[in-house]
Amino acid sequence: MAYVPTLKKKYLDEVIPALVKDFSYTNTMQAPRLEKIVINQGVGAAIADKKLIEVATDEITTIAGQKAVQTKSKRDISNFKLRKKMPIGVRVTLRKDRMYEFLDRLISVSLPRIRDFKGIESKMDGQGNYTLGIPEQIIFPEIVMDKVTRINGMNITFVTSADSDEEGYALLKELGLPFKNAKKN
Repeated sequence: MAYVPTLKKKYLDEVIPALVKDFSYTNTMQAPRLEKIVINQGVGAAIADKKLIEVATDEITTIAGQKAVQTKSKRDISNFKLRKKMPIGVRVTLRKDRMYEFLDRLISVSLPRIRDFKGIESKMDGQGNYTLGIPEQIIFPEIVMDKVTRINGMNITFVTSADSDEEGYALLKELGLPFKNAKKN
């Protein structure tokens, strides 16, 4: 039998029935699903030091378990000494099994390692998606502390197929994201 990530199994066995019951869907295919997770890190200091972008690419690749790509600037901005097509960030998009594996590690290992952690904010974007800001990359156990040259934050965006914030929130809550203040549905 093929390997199925623990969180994907939980989604299929527990989350879908719970969402169908809560939102009274007529079909299980109407239940919202997690489509992708995008990890994005801006490295503005890479304008001055080219090695920073390489370090950031390696770190995000290690965290995600998938090769990260560099994002390049779209235009010249003289005040920031920025030229068009200069690398200024790193991004990786996770889908399917890798996405569930990353989410499982994020929920069970990385988020509890944040200092004074009391849960994450429950502000959605209006279309059922959620972006989580991580202040420092050292919360991930894959990062070796001795090799860290500078602390960088990152954004992790959870893109769902939900039609509303309420449905997206319910999906992410059922998957196990530790939201601070539980919304009343």
